[in-house]
Amino acid sequence: MQFFDASTVRARTPMPALVQALRRAFLAGAEVPQRHPHSLPGGGSMLLMPAWREGGRLGLKSVTVCPGNGALGLPGVHGLYSLFDAATGVPLAVMDGSELTARRTAAASALAAAHLARRDAARLLLVGAGRVAALLPEAMRAVRPTLVEVAVWARRGGAAEGLAAQCRAAGFEAHAVDDLAAAAARAHIVSCATMSGAALVHGAWLGPGAHLDLIGSYAPNMREADGPAFAQAGVWVDTAEALAKAGDVLMAIEEGCFEATRTVGTLADLVHGRCRGREREDERTLFKSVGNAIEDLAAAELVFDGPG
Repeated sequence: MQFFDASTVRARTPMPALVQALRRAFLAGAEVPQRHPHSLPGGGSMLLMPAWREGGRLGLKSVTVCPGNGALGLPGVHGLYSLFDAATGVPLAVMDGSELTARRTAAASALAAAHLARRDAARLLLVGAGRVAALLPEAMRAVRPTLVEVAVWARRGGAAEGLAAQCRAAGFEAHAVDDLAAAAARAHIVSCATMSGAALVHGAWLGPGAHLDLIGSYAPNMREADGPAFAQAGVWVDTAEALAKAGDVLMAIEEGCFEATRTVGTLADLVHGRCRGREREDERTLFKSVGNAIEDLAAAELVFDGPG
């Protein structure tokens, strides 16, 4: 059995290859049971996410999510990923699940943006400055090479400045912003990757043609965008679970701004061509993700086999 640490996971999942690995995985399909959530002392939670392909491989991700970690200077998400031979149950590898999760999450947003963001998207707004947010510029550029400008907003100004500096080092025109409303109004893509319990982005701020990418809310008490953001956009989700578990969606429904039947489709539907993507340059689009174990399996196989 092999062990892959965070640096090896990172090296073996370059964004262009990872986005394509996710695309192939959605096309091939897999058995993906619903995640198993468990509450932990102190307000944290543990998630167990299995997936497998008949005659292929089986993977299990165990993740802890502790929203209070930010105050301790620690990432909010930690995890391990175990990869097995699905036919024999033989363990193949254990790998750093935190790095795997962050990278596949950014890649999934990019895969959605390949179908939903305007083709000439040049300006990205990051709401949040954590691990996933830091990966999004590279991921989005893999599907929208027109992307040149990155604005970063975070509750802690120093964190926003630090991420903006990283983005400049990667070749982007990047800067931290204080006025979230103004930054959202000029962005072509707005990506939210936070642990927020209250709406940060308002639909009224977004311009024609904006693509809103909501990543952080995975539980009913979490939210990154208000109800009008859903009312004014076509809505896609990574998995149907998002309609029952994500606070963004549930609160928009409760406020009368959205109905689950209005969902255009899932990420698998987009990849298979079973639903439409963006149809007009001035159309607003919204992608809500809560994570899909097929993405973890695809990323883990890329790590195990190598990007080629």
